[in-house]
Amino acid sequence: MSSALIRYERHGVLAVLTLDRPGKLNAINAAMVAELGRALDAAEADDEVRAVILTGNGRAFSAGFDLDLELGADAAPDPQKVRRALHDDFNLIMRFWDCPKPTIAAVHRYCLGSAMELAVACDVTIAADDCVFGAPEVQFGSGIVAMLLPWLIGPKFAKELLLTGDDRVPAERAHHLGLVNRVVPAASLLEEACALGRRLAGNDRLAVRLTKLAINRGLDAAGLRAALLQALELDVIIETTQTPESREFNAILQREGPKAAIAWRRSRTDASRGEGA
Repeated sequence: MSSALIRYERHGVLAVLTLDRPGKLNAINAAMVAELGRALDAAEADDEVRAVILTGNGRAFSAGFDLDLELGADAAPDPQKVRRALHDDFNLIMRFWDCPKPTIAAVHRYCLGSAMELAVACDVTIAADDCVFGAPEVQFGSGIVAMLLPWLIGPKFAKELLLTGDDRVPAERAHHLGLVNRVVPAASLLEEACALGRRLAGNDRLAVRLTKLAINRGLDAAGLRAALLQALELDVIIETTQTPESREFNAILQREGPKAAIAWRRSRTDASRGEGA
């Protein structure tokens, strides 16, 4: 089953799900969230599928979740509308975490924002050597949908990455931090992912499924799921709270684009630093 925005292909025992909105760097909008969910339904229901691979078509894995299209640019966002949209995004990310079959993300060039959360929610993440990672949300006054990073790379590195809004983390550093399992040449990315998928598929199906479940249940017992849901509610507050700074930023963003809006915010910081010198 393929759709306009998600390509679904069977490669023997593998289901390969491809984000297919290359003109927008595979930014994931509400329609893609729904279609990707249906593709996962198909992969999980197909008894011949033993592993699921997620990748992206074109110049990038994904530039992130397209919240502007999902939430609109209302002067006063409706908290319930925002909560529903963010929960849809959260649930999609966690479906790859919870999928009863092993999930592998094969990412290249750009893996940013909530798309990075989606990639690291997969059981194994393989990065092309040209890939850059990042979480630029705080640059735009946005929050994190699935706060998995502190659990995966530790709170110190997670705070550095998320509070700076760094969106230029090279693949090798992502590997060092524990965001990805392997870095491979870009030309062989999908080949490497499929080879790993077939290796996983060759193991005992029940043992693989229950071993994954045991790991996830251990993390849930340590509080992961409750912590993620609490963080999601804080994200709703971030997305629905208006301040004079956020209103001015959003006005510049709509009028002149993201580069101008970020430059305006940084210029205010620079001016404050100069006044205090």
